[in-house]
Amino acid sequence: MVEQAVVFLSEMIKKGIPMDILTCNNILNGFCRIGLVDDAVLVKDRLFIKEGIELDDVSYNTLIDGYCKARDLKKARELVVKMIEEKNLSPDIVTYNTLINGFCKTGNFDEVNKLMDEIEILGLEPNVITHTTLIDRVCKMHGIDEARSLFGKMLAHGILPDVVTYSSLINGLCKCKHLTKVKILFGEMEESDIVPNHVSYSSLLISLFTAGNFLEALSLQSKMVVSGIALDLVVFGILLDGLFKVGKANEAEKFLETLLKLRIVPNQVIYSAVVDGRCKVGDMSGAEAVLEEMEKTNVVPNVICYSSIINGYFKIGMSDRVFDVKRNMESKGILPNDILYGTLIDGFFKASKTDLAHKAYQEMLERGFEANKFVLDAFVNNSRRGGNMKEAEEYFTEMTRRGLIPDCVNYTSLVDGLFKVGMESVAREKVSKMPEKNLKLDVVICNVLINGYLKLRKFDQVQSVYSYMMQEHIAPDQVTYKTLINAYCEWGNLEKAVELWHELKINGVRPNSVTCNSILGGFCKADNLNGVVDLLDEMVSLGFCPNSVTYKLVLEASSKNGRADTVFKTHERLLQMGFKRDKMVYNTLITVLCKLGMTRKASSVLENMTRIGIVADTITYNALIYGYIKGSHLKKAFSTFSQMLVAGVVPNAVTYNILIGGCSNAGSMHKADDLLTEMLKRGLIPNASTYNSLVSGHGKNGDNKKAMKLYFEMIPKGFAPSTGTYNVLISGFSKAGQMFQARELLNEMHKRKVLPSSSTYDILIRGWYELSYQPDLNTLARNSYRRKALELFEEMDTKRFGPCKSTVICVSNILARGGRKEDARKLLDIYKITKRKKKRMPISSQNEHEIGGKKREESSEVFQHP
Repeated sequence: MVEQAVVFLSEMIKKGIPMDILTCNNILNGFCRIGLVDDAVLVKDRLFIKEGIELDDVSYNTLIDGYCKARDLKKARELVVKMIEEKNLSPDIVTYNTLINGFCKTGNFDEVNKLMDEIEILGLEPNVITHTTLIDRVCKMHGIDEARSLFGKMLAHGILPDVVTYSSLINGLCKCKHLTKVKILFGEMEESDIVPNHVSYSSLLISLFTAGNFLEALSLQSKMVVSGIALDLVVFGILLDGLFKVGKANEAEKFLETLLKLRIVPNQVIYSAVVDGRCKVGDMSGAEAVLEEMEKTNVVPNVICYSSIINGYFKIGMSDRVFDVKRNMESKGILPNDILYGTLIDGFFKASKTDLAHKAYQEMLERGFEANKFVLDAFVNNSRRGGNMKEAEEYFTEMTRRGLIPDCVNYTSLVDGLFKVGMESVAREKVSKMPEKNLKLDVVICNVLINGYLKLRKFDQVQSVYSYMMQEHIAPDQVTYKTLINAYCEWGNLEKAVELWHELKINGVRPNSVTCNSILGGFCKADNLNGVVDLLDEMVSLGFCPNSVTYKLVLEASSKNGRADTVFKTHERLLQMGFKRDKMVYNTLITVLCKLGMTRKASSVLENMTRIGIVADTITYNALIYGYIKGSHLKKAFSTFSQMLVAGVVPNAVTYNILIGGCSNAGSMHKADDLLTEMLKRGLIPNASTYNSLVSGHGKNGDNKKAMKLYFEMIPKGFAPSTGTYNVLISGFSKAGQMFQARELLNEMHKRKVLPSSSTYDILIRGWYELSYQPDLNTLARNSYRRKALELFEEMDTKRFGPCKSTVICVSNILARGGRKEDARKLLDIYKITKRKKKRMPISSQNEHEIGGKKREESSEVFQHP
């Protein structure tokens, strides 16, 4: 209230009350605080100097602070020189703290270092404010290690940090996602009797919500209340925004009710958070109601509110409604900005209304707005969705040429798209250019690189990216750990996955359900059931809620020893961990038992399930029918099917496919055909599984004509036959001596990218071999057929498939008859050795690739000189 202060100063002068240095300093401080530093100097020169008042160090420090806040650091420096040379006043630590703060804000750390040297030369002692200023600025520049180093030096010099110091460091650590270290600092504050302030708690709250730890965030909010820190609009804003963003809309609405009960009037920030949150959950009427409430309370909605509303309508598929919102906004005098245009462009692209997106972009340019980073991302993502990365690159180049400086998000979108279309070298080139644009790689783009290299199976590059993250102190997040743990579990490297799991916990990253289920799956694959249960206990203690995937993983793992008592014991243990006795649990239990062929126990579970009031559904009956089919109890399968219909449970395509598959395996093709007719009457569409069963069944019954008819039906519908189906068809032609048709089916397999098996080659080789022994066959044709058999054997050998005994005998006979008796004997010897080794090997190590690889290594000598 400087004007009122000047009025009192005038009255003071009129009444002849003498002014002193205190009066002078109060006036200078008042002008400087509202940014009128030049006016302060003018008053000083025309009034106080004229009255003979000599300025002291407080006066100069006040003016220096004013110039620093006005970013006029040259004049601030000049005042220090004037203070020393003209007034013979010595600058103190307050002077230097003010200058250091000013230069830190402009990012001029060279000048900061010079000031620190001057402090040392003058024999001044840096105090808590000096260190806090440096720590705060370094944290904001993401130099968290340097900030922690400064914090250590501060303690080493015996300077105790205050709440502002801790808050600055906590804020920096939160931005770098070092939540564990933040919690340690909170502990240190408690030990030092330093009460965290709003800033400390707010920083940690935002970070916990960002990491998805909403329960911990709510616990921290309760701690704030207990500590006597009042919940103000800032904290309520963080809580509302955070809860809406993690999908906890009900909890957010409860906080809004609390805010209103406390008679705290929401401001624009609070209203904006509620509008955005309701839009995110699709509550558009609720969001519109907030706009009406804002009008009643004279809080003017800003363009951000309208952007949220527009985005909300796009998300629920009501893109036509956005035009009304835009018109309503403009009628209230609120003009669209570049952010709103970005929302429109992105929304229209996602709604596949490309013309409207381009029209919005054109309108944006006509209104004088330049394309921003969000708009660039919308264009790149649209091209990426269509797999047109050449177009994405063109947009990127064009907008960059127009002066737009892309950020990490833009590069991330582009690089991710490039990896997905296999343009790895271009993606790497884009990443290498980021440092030239003063862009540091962040955790998101590192995750994209890791994921891209994993899909390309370039494991050395994955390790290289992870090492870079460690060197540059880029904290891995939930996505990083999820991706890597899942990959290591898939490769069977459980030791490395566990190592990352422990690292994740140390770094305070809350694992999501995918990560938890990935590592549990790893233990399940390794048959480590004790490890699974211990790990699950640990996960539950960390706040993980086991889901249906967890239950299925663990129960299936317990079934590997084939014992029902182990399955039931694990089932009870899982119930104790919080699983409810619901339909999902019982269906999974029945499915696992049926897969083991324990249909009697599965039926008793069904009875128990019905007894407690849980009604069986299609999944339940499908599991039982599958169990009976697997055990070759076709009558019981049909009896259960009838029971299902009587109970009013509607069968689906899976039900019919299971039954058709059972009939096909049993050779009951009339029943299978009847089921197909019934399936079509119910309006159910046959799929690849239906056709595979029918083709295989008719083929095995020797009805090649019907099998091929069905084969030609399934192909135009886009269903690719399985390897087993092709093998049945090839076998049918081979038995009929129609080897050219059989070979054509192998070509079809290659064309449709269906991988042949060792059985495919065995069938074809024996077919050509037997065809070469037909009577009245000329020598040229006989040799040609045998050569085809040898060629297929070579191809089989190249693919590392181990031949069966009859194939080896066929090939050795061909070699012997062709004058290559030594090669024939060698091939038989190799087969015998390999079979003996296979018998001695543990079952778990008899992997087809290992056996095939060994056989290839030993038998390759036979074909060195064909």
